[in-house]
Amino acid sequence: MDFAYSEADEAFRSELRDWLDEELPKFLAEWASPEDDDDDAASSDGGAGIMRQMERRRAWQRKLNEGQWAAITWPKEWGGREASVTESMIYAEEMAKYRTPGIYNANGLWQIGPMIIKWGTDEQKERWIPNILNADDHWCQGFSEPEAGSDLANLRTVAIADGDECVLNGQKIWISTAHIAKWGLFLVRTDPTAIEREAKHEGITALIVDMEADGIECRPIRDIGGEEMFNEIFFTDARVPVAYRLGGEGEGWQVAMGTLGHERVGTAGLAIAMRQDVEAIINLARAENPEALDDPEIRARIARVHTDVEYTRLLNYRALSKILKGEKSWPEVPLAKLQWSHLAQTIAELAVDILGPAGMMSRGGPDAVDGGKWNRLHVYQRFTSIGAGTTEVQKNILADRAIQFER
Repeated sequence: MDFAYSEADEAFRSELRDWLDEELPKFLAEWASPEDDDDDAASSDGGAGIMRQMERRRAWQRKLNEGQWAAITWPKEWGGREASVTESMIYAEEMAKYRTPGIYNANGLWQIGPMIIKWGTDEQKERWIPNILNADDHWCQGFSEPEAGSDLANLRTVAIADGDECVLNGQKIWISTAHIAKWGLFLVRTDPTAIEREAKHEGITALIVDMEADGIECRPIRDIGGEEMFNEIFFTDARVPVAYRLGGEGEGWQVAMGTLGHERVGTAGLAIAMRQDVEAIINLARAENPEALDDPEIRARIARVHTDVEYTRLLNYRALSKILKGEKSWPEVPLAKLQWSHLAQTIAELAVDILGPAGMMSRGGPDAVDGGKWNRLHVYQRFTSIGAGTTEVQKNILADRAIQFER
Protein backbone atom coordinates (compact mmCIF):
# COMPACT_ATOMS: atom_id res chain seq x y z
CA MET A 1 0.00 0.00 0.00
CA ASP A 2 1.14 3.53 -0.78
CA PHE A 3 0.10 6.07 1.87
CA ALA A 4 1.77 9.06 0.23
CA TYR A 5 -0.36 12.01 -0.89
CA SER A 6 0.64 14.30 -3.74
CA GLU A 7 0.98 18.05 -3.41
CA ALA A 8 -2.32 18.41 -5.27
CA ASP A 9 -4.00 16.06 -2.78
CA GLU A 10 -2.71 18.03 0.18
CA ALA A 11 -3.82 21.28 -1.46
CA PHE A 12 -7.29 19.79 -1.87
CA ARG A 13 -7.36 18.79 1.81
CA SER A 14 -6.18 22.25 2.88
CA GLU A 15 -8.83 23.99 0.77
CA LEU A 16 -11.57 21.80 2.24
CA ARG A 17 -10.37 22.36 5.82
CA ASP A 18 -10.19 26.11 5.33
CA TRP A 19 -13.74 26.14 4.00
CA LEU A 20 -15.04 23.99 6.87
CA ASP A 21 -13.23 26.12 9.46
CA GLU A 22 -14.94 29.17 8.02
CA GLU A 23 -18.45 27.89 7.30
CA LEU A 24 -19.22 25.00 9.68
CA PRO A 25 -19.13 26.93 12.99
CA LYS A 26 -21.48 29.57 11.59
CA PHE A 27 -23.87 26.91 10.31
CA LEU A 28 -23.90 25.00 13.59
CA ALA A 29 -24.53 28.20 15.53
CA GLU A 30 -27.43 29.06 13.27
CA TRP A 31 -29.01 25.62 13.65
CA ALA A 32 -28.16 25.08 17.32
CA SER A 33 -30.97 23.40 19.24
CA PRO A 34 -31.36 20.30 21.41
CA GLU A 35 -33.04 18.45 18.54
CA ASP A 36 -30.10 19.13 16.24
CA ASP A 37 -27.38 17.75 18.51
CA ASP A 38 -27.58 14.27 17.00
CA ASP A 39 -27.76 14.42 13.22
CA ASP A 40 -27.64 10.64 12.88
CA ALA A 41 -31.31 10.31 13.68
CA ALA A 42 -34.52 12.17 14.08
CA SER A 43 -35.90 12.77 17.53
CA SER A 44 -38.30 10.32 19.07
CA ASP A 45 -41.40 12.13 17.87
CA GLY A 46 -41.43 10.18 14.61
CA GLY A 47 -42.26 12.07 11.43
CA ALA A 48 -41.95 15.56 12.94
CA GLY A 49 -38.41 14.82 14.08
CA ILE A 50 -37.46 13.51 10.67
CA MET A 51 -38.75 16.61 8.93
CA ARG A 52 -36.85 18.88 11.32
CA GLN A 53 -33.63 17.02 10.61
CA MET A 54 -34.27 17.01 6.86
CA GLU A 55 -34.66 20.79 6.80
CA ARG A 56 -31.32 21.11 8.57
CA ARG A 57 -29.76 18.78 6.03
CA ARG A 58 -31.27 20.74 3.16
CA ALA A 59 -29.67 23.92 4.51
CA TRP A 60 -26.30 22.19 4.92
CA GLN A 61 -26.36 20.73 1.40
CA ARG A 62 -27.13 24.15 -0.03
CA LYS A 63 -24.23 25.61 1.94
CA LEU A 64 -21.97 22.88 0.52
CA ASN A 65 -23.23 23.64 -2.97
CA GLU A 66 -22.33 27.31 -2.55
CA GLY A 67 -18.72 26.25 -2.06
CA GLN A 68 -18.90 23.57 -4.78
CA TRP A 69 -18.49 20.87 -2.12
CA ALA A 70 -21.85 19.08 -2.46
CA ALA A 71 -21.02 16.70 -5.33
CA ILE A 72 -17.25 16.73 -5.75
CA THR A 73 -17.10 13.73 -8.10
CA TRP A 74 -19.57 15.24 -10.59
CA PRO A 75 -18.39 16.93 -13.79
CA LYS A 76 -17.54 20.62 -13.40
CA GLU A 77 -20.25 21.57 -15.89
CA TRP A 78 -22.83 20.19 -13.46
CA GLY A 79 -21.43 21.81 -10.30
CA GLY A 80 -18.84 19.21 -9.35
CA ARG A 81 -15.06 19.21 -9.07
CA GLU A 82 -14.29 16.01 -10.99
CA ALA A 83 -12.50 14.81 -7.87
CA SER A 84 -10.13 11.88 -8.12
CA VAL A 85 -10.52 8.70 -6.08
CA THR A 86 -7.88 9.94 -3.64
CA GLU A 87 -9.59 13.31 -3.28
CA SER A 88 -12.89 11.52 -2.63
CA MET A 89 -11.26 9.58 0.20
CA ILE A 90 -9.75 12.76 1.62
CA TYR A 91 -13.18 14.41 1.45
CA ALA A 92 -14.82 11.51 3.31
CA GLU A 93 -12.13 11.52 5.98
CA GLU A 94 -12.26 15.25 6.61
CA MET A 95 -16.06 15.34 6.72
CA ALA A 96 -15.94 12.56 9.31
CA LYS A 97 -13.26 14.33 11.38
CA TYR A 98 -15.33 17.52 11.46
CA ARG A 99 -18.53 15.59 12.24
CA THR A 100 -20.41 17.55 9.60
CA PRO A 101 -24.22 17.32 9.36
CA GLY A 102 -25.81 14.86 6.98
CA ILE A 103 -26.98 15.92 3.53
CA TYR A 104 -30.53 16.25 2.28
CA ASN A 105 -30.23 14.30 -0.95
CA ALA A 106 -27.83 11.42 -0.31
CA ASN A 107 -29.61 9.17 -2.82
CA GLY A 108 -29.66 12.00 -5.33
CA LEU A 109 -26.04 13.11 -4.96
CA TRP A 110 -24.36 9.72 -4.68
CA GLN A 111 -26.52 7.51 -6.85
CA ILE A 112 -29.32 9.02 -8.89
CA GLY A 113 -27.56 12.20 -10.00
CA PRO A 114 -24.53 10.34 -11.44
CA MET A 115 -26.88 7.98 -13.27
CA ILE A 116 -28.85 10.85 -14.82
CA ILE A 117 -25.57 12.43 -15.90
CA LYS A 118 -24.49 9.14 -17.48
CA TRP A 119 -27.77 7.85 -18.93
CA GLY A 120 -30.03 10.89 -19.16
CA THR A 121 -31.01 12.96 -22.16
CA ASP A 122 -30.01 16.63 -22.31
CA GLU A 123 -33.55 17.58 -21.34
CA GLN A 124 -33.51 15.23 -18.33
CA LYS A 125 -30.18 16.59 -17.14
CA GLU A 126 -31.32 20.20 -17.41
CA ARG A 127 -34.52 19.41 -15.53
CA TRP A 128 -33.27 17.27 -12.66
CA ILE A 129 -29.54 17.73 -12.04
CA PRO A 130 -29.77 21.31 -10.65
CA ASN A 131 -32.79 20.20 -8.63
CA ILE A 132 -30.77 17.41 -6.96
CA LEU A 133 -27.65 19.49 -6.43
CA ASN A 134 -29.35 22.39 -4.67
CA ALA A 135 -31.71 20.20 -2.60
CA ASP A 136 -34.80 21.72 -4.20
CA ASP A 137 -36.63 18.38 -3.98
CA HIS A 138 -35.93 15.18 -2.11
CA TRP A 139 -35.34 11.96 -4.06
CA CYS A 140 -35.81 8.30 -3.18
CA GLN A 141 -34.68 5.09 -4.85
CA GLY A 142 -37.13 2.22 -5.32
CA PHE A 143 -35.60 -1.19 -5.94
CA SER A 144 -36.69 -3.65 -3.20
CA GLU A 145 -39.94 -5.60 -3.48
CA PRO A 146 -41.73 -7.88 -0.98
CA GLU A 147 -41.65 -10.95 -3.27
CA ALA A 148 -38.08 -10.48 -4.50
CA GLY A 149 -36.19 -10.94 -1.23
CA SER A 150 -32.50 -10.23 -1.78
CA ASP A 151 -32.79 -11.03 -5.49
CA LEU A 152 -33.20 -7.63 -7.14
CA ALA A 153 -33.66 -9.17 -10.59
CA ASN A 154 -36.80 -10.94 -9.35
CA LEU A 155 -38.75 -7.67 -9.23
CA ARG A 156 -42.36 -7.78 -10.49
CA THR A 157 -43.66 -4.20 -10.53
CA VAL A 158 -44.94 -3.88 -14.10
CA ALA A 159 -44.90 -0.89 -16.45
CA ILE A 160 -46.97 -1.31 -19.60
CA ALA A 161 -46.64 1.23 -22.43
CA ASP A 162 -49.79 3.15 -23.31
CA GLY A 163 -48.99 5.77 -25.93
CA ASP A 164 -46.63 8.36 -24.45
CA GLU A 165 -47.08 6.99 -20.93
CA CYS A 166 -46.30 3.88 -18.92
CA VAL A 167 -48.93 2.41 -16.59
CA LEU A 168 -47.44 1.14 -13.31
CA ASN A 169 -48.86 -1.59 -11.10
CA GLY A 170 -47.07 -3.30 -8.23
CA GLN A 171 -45.45 -2.78 -4.86
CA LYS A 172 -42.09 -1.67 -3.45
CA ILE A 173 -40.93 -1.94 0.17
CA TRP A 174 -38.21 -0.62 2.50
CA ILE A 175 -37.89 2.53 0.41
CA SER A 176 -36.08 5.12 2.54
CA THR A 177 -37.66 8.60 2.87
CA ALA A 178 -40.15 7.93 0.06
CA HIS A 179 -42.90 9.69 2.05
CA ILE A 180 -41.05 13.00 1.84
CA ALA A 181 -39.68 12.57 -1.69
CA LYS A 182 -40.97 14.49 -4.70
CA TRP A 183 -39.09 12.27 -7.19
CA GLY A 184 -37.84 8.71 -7.24
CA LEU A 185 -35.78 6.42 -9.44
CA PHE A 186 -37.54 3.06 -9.76
CA LEU A 187 -36.77 -0.23 -11.45
CA VAL A 188 -39.81 -1.74 -13.16
CA ARG A 189 -40.45 -4.68 -15.43
CA THR A 190 -41.38 -3.72 -18.97
CA ASP A 191 -41.23 -7.32 -20.20
CA PRO A 192 -43.50 -9.38 -17.91
CA THR A 193 -42.49 -12.62 -19.69
CA ALA A 194 -38.80 -12.37 -18.74
CA ILE A 195 -39.10 -14.27 -15.43
CA GLU A 196 -41.08 -17.08 -17.07
CA ARG A 197 -38.42 -17.27 -19.78
CA GLU A 198 -35.76 -17.56 -17.05
CA ALA A 199 -34.22 -14.32 -18.30
CA LYS A 200 -35.07 -12.19 -15.27
CA HIS A 201 -32.20 -9.72 -15.83
CA GLU A 202 -33.83 -8.74 -19.12
CA GLY A 203 -36.88 -6.55 -19.54
CA ILE A 204 -36.07 -4.26 -16.59
CA THR A 205 -36.34 -0.50 -17.15
CA ALA A 206 -35.41 2.50 -15.01
CA LEU A 207 -38.11 5.16 -14.59
CA ILE A 208 -38.06 8.51 -12.85
CA VAL A 209 -41.38 8.82 -11.04
CA ASP A 210 -43.26 11.85 -9.72
CA MET A 211 -44.17 10.65 -6.23
CA GLU A 212 -47.15 13.00 -6.11
CA ALA A 213 -48.80 11.50 -9.20
CA ASP A 214 -52.21 9.81 -9.00
CA GLY A 215 -52.17 6.08 -8.30
CA ILE A 216 -49.15 6.19 -5.95
CA GLU A 217 -49.65 5.47 -2.26
CA CYS A 218 -46.84 5.74 0.29
CA ARG A 219 -47.23 4.02 3.66
CA PRO A 220 -44.50 4.78 6.24
CA ILE A 221 -43.24 1.82 8.27
CA ARG A 222 -42.47 2.61 11.90
CA ASP A 223 -39.16 0.96 12.73
CA ILE A 224 -37.90 -0.57 15.98
CA GLY A 225 -36.40 2.78 16.97
CA GLY A 226 -39.83 4.41 16.80
CA GLU A 227 -39.02 6.39 13.64
CA GLU A 228 -40.59 6.49 10.19
CA MET A 229 -37.87 6.37 7.55
CA PHE A 230 -38.88 3.31 5.51
CA ASN A 231 -41.95 2.94 3.34
CA GLU A 232 -44.17 0.64 1.36
CA ILE A 233 -45.18 2.04 -2.01
CA PHE A 234 -48.21 0.85 -3.97
CA PHE A 235 -48.70 1.59 -7.67
CA THR A 236 -52.27 1.27 -8.94
CA ASP A 237 -52.59 2.27 -12.61
CA ALA A 238 -50.12 5.11 -11.98
CA ARG A 239 -49.11 6.90 -15.17
CA VAL A 240 -45.53 7.99 -15.87
CA PRO A 241 -44.45 9.74 -19.08
CA VAL A 242 -42.20 7.64 -21.30
CA ALA A 243 -40.00 10.76 -21.38
CA TYR A 244 -39.13 9.99 -17.75
CA ARG A 245 -37.43 6.73 -18.71
CA LEU A 246 -33.72 6.76 -17.81
CA GLY A 247 -31.76 4.93 -20.47
CA GLY A 248 -33.40 2.71 -23.05
CA GLU A 249 -36.21 0.25 -22.46
CA GLY A 250 -34.78 -2.94 -21.00
CA GLU A 251 -31.53 -1.25 -19.88
CA GLY A 252 -32.59 -0.94 -16.24
CA TRP A 253 -30.22 -3.61 -14.99
CA GLN A 254 -27.20 -1.72 -16.36
CA VAL A 255 -28.52 1.51 -14.83
CA ALA A 256 -29.01 -0.25 -11.48
CA MET A 257 -25.51 -1.71 -11.42
CA GLY A 258 -24.07 1.75 -12.02
CA THR A 259 -26.26 3.15 -9.24
CA LEU A 260 -25.21 0.48 -6.75
CA GLY A 261 -21.61 1.14 -7.68
CA HIS A 262 -22.02 4.66 -6.27
CA GLU A 263 -23.78 3.47 -3.11
CA ARG A 264 -20.68 2.98 -0.98
CA VAL A 265 -18.91 6.18 -1.93
CA GLY A 266 -17.49 7.79 1.18
CA THR A 267 -16.85 4.62 3.24
CA ALA A 268 -13.37 5.93 4.02
CA GLY A 269 -14.90 8.24 6.60
CA LEU A 270 -16.65 5.43 8.46
CA ALA A 271 -13.53 4.22 10.27
CA ILE A 272 -12.82 7.74 11.50
CA ALA A 273 -16.40 8.23 12.68
CA MET A 274 -16.38 4.86 14.45
CA ARG A 275 -13.09 5.66 16.20
CA GLN A 276 -14.61 8.93 17.39
CA ASP A 277 -17.62 7.00 18.67
CA VAL A 278 -15.38 4.66 20.69
CA GLU A 279 -13.57 7.64 22.22
CA ALA A 280 -16.92 9.29 23.01
CA ILE A 281 -18.13 6.11 24.74
CA ILE A 282 -15.01 5.94 26.91
CA ASN A 283 -15.34 9.60 27.92
CA LEU A 284 -19.03 9.06 28.65
CA ALA A 285 -18.22 6.06 30.84
CA ARG A 286 -15.67 8.08 32.82
CA ALA A 287 -18.40 10.60 33.60
CA GLU A 288 -21.38 8.28 34.11
CA ASN A 289 -20.10 4.85 35.14
CA PRO A 290 -16.31 4.88 35.67
CA GLU A 291 -16.24 1.52 37.47
CA ALA A 292 -17.17 -0.19 34.21
CA LEU A 293 -13.75 0.68 32.82
CA ASP A 294 -12.10 -1.40 35.57
CA ASP A 295 -13.85 -4.55 34.30
CA PRO A 296 -11.27 -6.72 32.46
CA GLU A 297 -13.91 -7.99 30.02
CA ILE A 298 -15.03 -4.46 29.14
CA ARG A 299 -11.41 -3.38 28.68
CA ALA A 300 -10.79 -6.35 26.37
CA ARG A 301 -13.89 -5.46 24.31
CA ILE A 302 -12.73 -1.85 23.96
CA ALA A 303 -9.32 -3.03 22.79
CA ARG A 304 -10.87 -5.40 20.27
CA VAL A 305 -13.19 -2.72 18.86
CA HIS A 306 -10.31 -0.26 18.59
CA THR A 307 -8.27 -2.89 16.71
CA ASP A 308 -11.14 -3.74 14.36
CA VAL A 309 -11.72 -0.07 13.57
CA GLU A 310 -8.04 0.29 12.67
CA TYR A 311 -8.26 -2.82 10.47
CA THR A 312 -11.20 -1.24 8.68
CA ARG A 313 -9.27 1.97 8.07
CA LEU A 314 -6.37 0.01 6.56
CA LEU A 315 -8.82 -2.05 4.50
CA ASN A 316 -10.12 1.16 2.90
CA TYR A 317 -6.57 2.28 2.16
CA ARG A 318 -5.78 -1.05 0.54
CA ALA A 319 -8.82 -0.67 -1.71
CA LEU A 320 -7.65 2.84 -2.63
CA SER A 321 -4.16 1.57 -3.47
CA LYS A 322 -5.63 -1.07 -5.77
CA ILE A 323 -7.78 1.50 -7.57
CA LEU A 324 -4.80 3.81 -8.06
CA LYS A 325 -2.90 0.90 -9.62
CA GLY A 326 -5.76 0.19 -12.00
CA GLU A 327 -6.75 -3.00 -10.15
CA LYS A 328 -10.21 -4.04 -8.98
CA SER A 329 -10.92 -3.20 -5.33
CA TRP A 330 -11.90 -6.80 -4.65
CA PRO A 331 -12.61 -8.24 -2.13
CA GLU A 332 -12.02 -5.11 -0.05
CA VAL A 333 -15.37 -3.47 -0.88
CA PRO A 334 -17.66 -6.29 0.36
CA LEU A 335 -15.31 -6.89 3.29
CA ALA A 336 -15.54 -3.23 4.28
CA LYS A 337 -19.34 -3.45 4.15
CA LEU A 338 -19.27 -6.47 6.46
CA GLN A 339 -16.95 -4.62 8.84
CA TRP A 340 -19.28 -1.63 8.89
CA SER A 341 -22.27 -3.83 9.77
CA HIS A 342 -20.34 -5.68 12.47
CA LEU A 343 -18.77 -2.62 14.08
CA ALA A 344 -21.89 -0.44 13.99
CA GLN A 345 -23.71 -3.04 16.07
CA THR A 346 -20.73 -3.92 18.26
CA ILE A 347 -20.02 -0.30 19.22
CA ALA A 348 -23.68 0.35 20.11
CA GLU A 349 -23.79 -2.82 22.25
CA LEU A 350 -20.56 -1.84 23.97
CA ALA A 351 -21.93 1.61 24.80
CA VAL A 352 -25.09 0.26 26.42
CA ASP A 353 -23.14 -2.32 28.43
CA ILE A 354 -20.61 0.26 29.64
CA LEU A 355 -23.36 2.64 30.76
CA GLY A 356 -25.03 -0.12 32.75
CA PRO A 357 -28.58 0.66 33.95
CA ALA A 358 -28.28 4.19 32.55
CA GLY A 359 -27.92 2.67 29.08
CA MET A 360 -31.52 1.51 29.24
CA MET A 361 -32.96 5.03 29.29
CA SER A 362 -34.53 5.92 25.95
CA ARG A 363 -34.59 9.07 23.88
CA GLY A 364 -36.93 11.73 25.16
CA GLY A 365 -36.55 10.81 28.81
CA PRO A 366 -35.43 13.62 31.13
CA ASP A 367 -32.57 11.55 32.59
CA ALA A 368 -31.47 9.82 29.40
CA VAL A 369 -27.67 9.77 29.13
CA ASP A 370 -26.35 11.51 26.04
CA GLY A 371 -29.94 12.13 24.99
CA GLY A 372 -30.61 8.39 24.82
CA LYS A 373 -28.45 8.16 21.70
CA TRP A 374 -26.82 4.83 22.51
CA ASN A 375 -29.99 3.12 23.64
CA ARG A 376 -31.57 4.09 20.33
CA LEU A 377 -28.57 2.95 18.29
CA HIS A 378 -28.52 -0.38 20.11
CA VAL A 379 -31.75 -1.35 18.37
CA TYR A 380 -31.50 0.80 15.23
CA GLN A 381 -28.13 -0.54 14.07
CA ARG A 382 -29.73 -3.92 13.36
CA PHE A 383 -30.52 -2.45 9.93
CA THR A 384 -26.82 -2.54 8.96
CA SER A 385 -27.08 -6.30 8.48
CA ILE A 386 -29.56 -5.63 5.67
CA GLY A 387 -29.01 -2.10 4.34
CA ALA A 388 -26.60 -1.63 1.40
CA GLY A 389 -26.29 -5.40 0.97
CA THR A 390 -27.48 -8.21 3.24
CA THR A 391 -24.73 -9.74 5.38
CA GLU A 392 -25.56 -13.30 4.35
CA VAL A 393 -25.52 -12.38 0.65
CA GLN A 394 -22.20 -10.56 1.03
CA LYS A 395 -20.68 -13.61 2.71
CA ASN A 396 -21.96 -15.89 -0.04
CA ILE A 397 -20.46 -13.62 -2.69
CA LEU A 398 -17.11 -13.66 -0.91
CA ALA A 399 -17.25 -17.43 -0.54
CA ASP A 400 -18.10 -17.93 -4.20
CA ARG A 401 -15.64 -15.47 -5.71
CA ALA A 402 -12.87 -14.66 -3.27
CA ILE A 403 -12.12 -17.79 -1.26
CA GLN A 404 -10.37 -20.61 -3.07
CA PHE A 405 -10.14 -24.05 -1.55
CA GLU A 406 -7.41 -26.52 -2.41
CA ARG A 407 -8.48 -30.03 -3.16
